[in-house]
Amino acid sequence: MELHTVRANGVDLNVATAGTGPAVLLLHGFPHTWRLWTHVIDDLAARHRVIAPDLRGFGDSARPTDGYDAGTLADDAEALLTALGVTSAAVVGIDVGTPPAFLLAMRRPDLVRRLVVMESLLGRLPGAEEFLAGGPPWWFGFHAEPGLAESVLAGQEETYVDWFLDRGTLGHGVRADIRDAIVRTYAGREALRAAFGPYRALPVSARQIDAAVAAGRLTVPAMAIGAHPVGRALELQLRPYADDLTGHVLEGSGHIVPLHRPDALLSLLRPFLSATW
Repeated sequence: MELHTVRANGVDLNVATAGTGPAVLLLHGFPHTWRLWTHVIDDLAARHRVIAPDLRGFGDSARPTDGYDAGTLADDAEALLTALGVTSAAVVGIDVGTPPAFLLAMRRPDLVRRLVVMESLLGRLPGAEEFLAGGPPWWFGFHAEPGLAESVLAGQEETYVDWFLDRGTLGHGVRADIRDAIVRTYAGREALRAAFGPYRALPVSARQIDAAVAAGRLTVPAMAIGAHPVGRALELQLRPYADDLTGHVLEGSGHIVPLHRPDALLSLLRPFLSATW
């Protein structure tokens, strides 16, 4: 595996790459970095060219003041693939990485050959009513209020990120070196401010998703993977708009599937990403 700085859509992105073959772009969520994919990269790299960036504002990528809506993050992903000379890629997104992965596939079916999305919701699309019956997760509102969360959490970043990593693995936690590498990149008010950007852009992202499904269908083969707590909500959102959708729920897996249940995830990814039809 190698680390690079790649200029894409006007932003310097930190990008991990490994392997050769058909490209696979991996888009992480919150509070993650490219290291979310640590346990699956080697296996995927045996057959694929793996490209795992830190999203803008996350990890060791640049932290601009804006551009955290799903549409701009999709533009970043497209520009990254172009900068790396990739003309066809499977795209895998989780959590915050799911909406931009979806929009990229909607906009550029010529570029995205297969789509995998997991453990997220797509804006206001119907299908997530049961999941949202008690309201959205508490941190959505906390993160969305400009200037608040970073003021409250400055100096407590380690405790806060640890809470999500433990919750996302159903209490199992994350290997120490991965955990330390992730926590480091969330230290300081500017790092927190950038990481909360996608939450503050949720209304814009929801409008972009609404516009995308109003204008066309998801035509590329897609797979929706759920775990705890999202379950089938994402699949139910996608079902009316997708021409070729497979859905799975990984029982016993926490939210951060690639770190908690990498073998179960790979058992789904290997055949899906390798399929040629």
